[in-house]
Amino acid sequence: MSAHRYAVTSTWTGNTGAGTTRYRDYRRDVTISVSGKHDLLASADRTFHGDAERWNPEDMLLAALSECHLLSYLHACTARGVVVTAYVDDAEGMLLLEGNAGRFESVTLRPRVSVADPSMIAEARIAHDDAHAWCFIANSVNFPVAVEPVVTSARGGAPA
Repeated sequence: MSAHRYAVTSTWTGNTGAGTTRYRDYRRDVTISVSGKHDLLASADRTFHGDAERWNPEDMLLAALSECHLLSYLHACTARGVVVTAYVDDAEGMLLLEGNAGRFESVTLRPRVSVADPSMIAEARIAHDDAHAWCFIANSVNFPVAVEPVVTSARGGAPA
């Protein structure tokens, strides 16, 4: 077993001069920094008085699950001899609010994958199971992450 450390700095940039004197007196703006990478401008979701043009924690969690599955899937396909030519995931999550607290109830990943040849479709579909088992982020959350893939071939072949 090996351990990998990750570090991020989140800096609140939403002080309008009065700090958090009142709930609506401050912006939810945050700058997220990782050494050697571009800053990510974030905020709360618009529902929670944030800036709708910035990434919010809910977006980032969903994006992390989607990208982790994608990267794990590409590895699984390489190991299985499947050539992926395109991949798009329309992921969706359900957040439940209970008073001031909330939690994700579920996430569904809906990857649409194209492979180089119709003979690869069956293995490409099985590779999603590998990817789901290998995804670090999916293995770290306490809610179900479903995967509903559609796999086709650029040369034809029925979706699987």
